[in-house]
Amino acid sequence: MAEIRNYTMNFGPQHPAAHGVLRLVLELDGEVVQRADPHIGLLHRGTEKLAETRTWIQSVPYMDRLDYVSMMCNEHAYCMAIEKLLQIEVPERAQYIRVMFDEVTRILNHLLWLGAHALDVGAMTVFLYAFREREDLMDAYEAVSGARLHAAYYRPGGVYRDLPDSMPQYELNKFKNADAIKRLNENRSGSMLDFLQDFTDRFPRYVDEYETLLTDNRIWKQRLVDIGIVTPERAKALGFTGPMLRGSGIAWDLRKKQPYEVYDRMDFDIPIGTNGDSYDRYLVRIEEMRQSNRIIRQCIDWLRVNPGPVITDNHKVAPPSREAMKGNMEELIHHFKLFTEGIHVPEGECYAAVEHPKGEFGIYAVSDGANKPYRLKIRAPGFAHLAAMDEMSRGHMISDVVAIIGTMDIVFGEIDR
Repeated sequence: MAEIRNYTMNFGPQHPAAHGVLRLVLELDGEVVQRADPHIGLLHRGTEKLAETRTWIQSVPYMDRLDYVSMMCNEHAYCMAIEKLLQIEVPERAQYIRVMFDEVTRILNHLLWLGAHALDVGAMTVFLYAFREREDLMDAYEAVSGARLHAAYYRPGGVYRDLPDSMPQYELNKFKNADAIKRLNENRSGSMLDFLQDFTDRFPRYVDEYETLLTDNRIWKQRLVDIGIVTPERAKALGFTGPMLRGSGIAWDLRKKQPYEVYDRMDFDIPIGTNGDSYDRYLVRIEEMRQSNRIIRQCIDWLRVNPGPVITDNHKVAPPSREAMKGNMEELIHHFKLFTEGIHVPEGECYAAVEHPKGEFGIYAVSDGANKPYRLKIRAPGFAHLAAMDEMSRGHMISDVVAIIGTMDIVFGEIDR
């Protein structure tokens, strides 16, 4: 009798579902996975080490490049860590703007996850639908920061500038006539808050469309139900956070349990799953998009009636206004020192975490009193999730590996760092 041996194969990095930078070494018995060993590091850029050679403020754009679909949430944790060390207060309006953009970012993240996950499993249409809505939110990013992806909008002490009074408009071109352009610009004629309010009015209908395509779709359910089950106890033991933990039925959300900024004033619910499988995690994220929409709406209502400063007036941390800088020697010196030397953060260490779309994203910062971090450690949510790949895929088929990678919502920028 011939001896039957498991054979080993590489899944990725070329495989489209492996995000271009994941190498999974799979040990297979026929088509059944016996062992999965994720090899990472193909996207390692040394962010934590680079931060030690840059001033505190220069590292803000590096944060965008970690999880590059949850840009402002990464910046938020980093700025909160610096604010904790400096012990400075962030103006109330800036806190509301941050919360609003955190939720815009959460929707952006979940839309990309939904489109890519569905595409991996074999559904093309959802991807196109999701990108239609991402386009609107990307325009909001662009209006406020000038960039569609890597915003670098948050600053220690607040945000870079107040919300704009106008939105970018479509212009007449040879592909679209005047009527089409007028129709496209209808919801862009007011301020950015008007534009976002129009989006929040439309968005629940769009989420219904995604659900019509997927939630009761028998192929979708055959591919996700009972795939990658994680019990509540194992989810906690493995260090899961975010939708991966809530999908297993544990109602842990930093926005409720350890509120930061103005989340304690927001009215929203935490969706949780019951079975801890891929389908539950899908339902949790879908409901999270609806809850984010509610939070954005509450922020818009508050921001409309409460003007005020959006960054601290401590000029050792934030630059003075352009006008003041050009008319006053003291302010000019502050400006010059800030942009040459940067902020001098007092000695100490701290940990600041936010409820990132993927889970708990934390920054552990150590300062020796200089203008650069002595040490920066990033706690990426995806790292712990990917570590559970072996446990989650054991006993499943190769095709289920794709669904499990999709349900984790992993982005390698933050895992490899």
